Order: sequence, then structure tokens, then C-alpha cells
Amino acid sequence: MSRIQELLLGRNEQIDFKKIFKNYPWIIEKNQDCILSPDSDGLLCGLFMSKFLNWQIRGFYDGKVMLLNKNVSAKNCVFLDMEVFRKDIRSVGHHMVQYNKNRKSADWDNYENCIQPNNLRDYDGYKGFRLKYPLATIHLLLSIVGSKIRINIPESAVCPLFFTDGTFNVLFKYPENVLNWLNYLRANEENNPLKTVFENEKYCVFTLMKAMDEFFRRRDLISIVKERGDRLRISNTDGAPANITAVGSFYAIKNNAKERIEKFIELLSGLTGWDYDKSKWSWYNLKLYKFTKGDFNNKGKRVNNKNFEELLSKKPLTWAMTSRNNIEYTLEKPDKLY
Repeated sequence: MSRIQELLLGRNEQIDFKKIFKNYPWIIEKNQDCILSPDSDGLLCGLFMSKFLNWQIRGFYDGKVMLLNKNVSAKNCVFLDMEVFRKDIRSVGHHMVQYNKNRKSADWDNYENCIQPNNLRDYDGYKGFRLKYPLATIHLLLSIVGSKIRINIPESAVCPLFFTDGTFNVLFKYPENVLNWLNYLRANEENNPLKTVFENEKYCVFTLMKAMDEFFRRRDLISIVKERGDRLRISNTDGAPANITAVGSFYAIKNNAKERIEKFIELLSGLTGWDYDKSKWSWYNLKLYKFTKGDFNNKGKRVNNKNFEELLSKKPLTWAMTSRNNIEYTLEKPDKLY
């Protein structure tokens, strides 16, 4: 028996939608304000929630920079595709954030308003990194929201939903773990939107390869040098804001960057059927927040109990265990979230 099969023994639990709605009732409430990660997963989440629950996209956050509508407070927004380590902030993410489940910090309840699949299953990076959630935030939202609202997924949506966060890469690389998580999300149930995505009879391997190739070509037509067409770059490697211009006392996404990402959003919209309503997206009159992003590798630190606890003592805003040997994190400096 392989190591992954050993780790998965007895792990056949399924998501409890009733418990989700009891603990996080806001996830199916209409007319919420939200902040997205500026990549394909965040953009899909924004399109999806604006289409079915009339959520308004008020800003973007990439770990170094946040842009937020001038009339909105972060406390009143839901962060999509990221886990915010603040008790009074609502968020939905899918990264590995727990290092050792047997050594939870006293303030671990800062995640009490965060819907996080690895935390729901009490998975950690210390002994369970191979069990981590292998899909994207949009798949989690489809399962949860789709259990309350009837959502029909067109076959054309399969490509963007396989593309996002490299989902297509993990399907055959980690099949045991993917299948276990699809069971957890109840993807085989008739009314679950994920059933159309992952049990679609139209797409044999060769047909899917051709469809994905076409999707990549359409994405590449939007790309420019150093900027892929499937993400909105709002900061440089050194943390300096990018594609942002000052307009009076506030900021706006530069027109050329806005036009590029809107082309990709319209591509996603056309394939999924989730309308892109420009009135629900904030591109202008934005407040700019600058944060400090770091990672263990660049600091010459190992990922272990001591260093993880030291990180939490600094009260990071967000973080993710990107490999067994590295954690990327964000500290609230020079700016504060609120």
C-alpha cells in the first residue's frame, strides 16, 4: 500500500452543509461586498457570487497590496480565495495554513469566520501535507452554494474550471487525493454542480486536451510580456504597487491593465454563463494598502513548530504553506487593514 493510501485510510467523511450554513450563514446571504485574489480563481469566485447572490466586488488583495473601494470597510467584506487570520473578518480559502494540529495556538479561533477545507478536516502540514485540498476555491463554493441554489453548469465551463489553480495538473498526478476530496465535496450527488465538471461524459482525455489547448490559446492572446492574461498584477516582486494610478486622493486600475483583465473576465463569463456585470466591480475610487510579504526560504528558516509559533506571534494577516519546506506570509506593515 502506498503512503498516500495509508494516509487516506478511514478518511471518507463528507462535508456537512447544514453545519456550514449554521456556522457561516453569510456564505449564502445576498448582496455581500467581497474582495478577490486577482487571479483566475478569485475572478471566477467573483463572477459566480455576483451572478447567483448579487455580491459586489469591492477590491483585490494579493498578499502585498490591497485595493478597496473608498466607501467600504474591510470588516464588512468577504475575502474570497484567501484565509484572513482575523476573528472579525469573513473569508474563504483553500490553502494549507495549519502546521501542527496538536499544537494549535491560543488564538487559532481567529479563523472562526473562515471557511477552509483543510481546517474543516483538521489537516496539517506537519504530517498531512499530501492530503491537502487539491482544487480551487471556486470548486468549494460551487459545492456549498450549489447545495442551496440550483446551478446548471454548461459543458463549456469545464475548461476554465479545470484551468484555475492548475486543477488539470493534479487530476492524474494525485488521483487518490483528488478522488477523496471530490467525495468530501459530494461531487457525485446528482444536484451538485461539480458532477457536471468532473463526471462529464463529453470529455475523454483527448477531447479535453484539445479543449484545454484552445482555452490556453485564448488566454495567451490576452497576455503580454511579463503579464499573463489570466491575472491582474497589482504589485511587483518587491511589493511596489503595479498597474495602479493615483486619481486625486484615491487610486484606479490603469486602463490598459483593466482592459486586459476584463477580456479574460469576459472569456470566463462566456464559457460559464456567469454574467460580467461591470456595475458590480470596482476599478476606480480605490484606497491603496501596502503590506509586507515574506517567506521562510528567503529568511533562511525551516518550517518547524518553533518557527511557526514565532510567525503567529507576529500576528500575520494571511499566510499559506506553499510546500512542506516553505510558508509565505503577510504582515500588516506599513499599513493596517483597519
